Amino acid sequence: MKVPYLLAAAAAVVAFSLPAAAAPDADAANKMAKDNGCTKCHSVDKTKKGPSFQKTAAKYKGKADAEAKLTTFLTTGPKVKMDDGSEEEHKAVKAGDPGLKNLIQFILAQ
Repeated sequence: MKVPYLLAAAAAVVAFSLPAAAAPDADAANKMAKDNGCTKCHSVDKTKKGPSFQKTAAKYKGKADAEAKLTTFLTTGPKVKMDDGSEEEHKAVKAGDPGLKNLIQFILAQ
């Protein structure tokens, strides 16, 4: 029967015609992180006052709502608990900033 072959061929055409997900722009993400003061407490691979981006990525790995949760967290400025038990307000990133999605994708790609 030729129908399964036609369906497989059609699926392949559709799959290869979809745009590939672009990798986050690391330079732009690092600049945005620095400009917004993120690098005072965070780095890519070392825990500072806050968790590293790698630790954050591991926390959200495999979670479908990871981008949405990080967007909410970064744009609302919630109180965060520090390792010493103290709390402080996390600086909020402007919600409409066009680089926010790239920054979040960069963090999750670590």
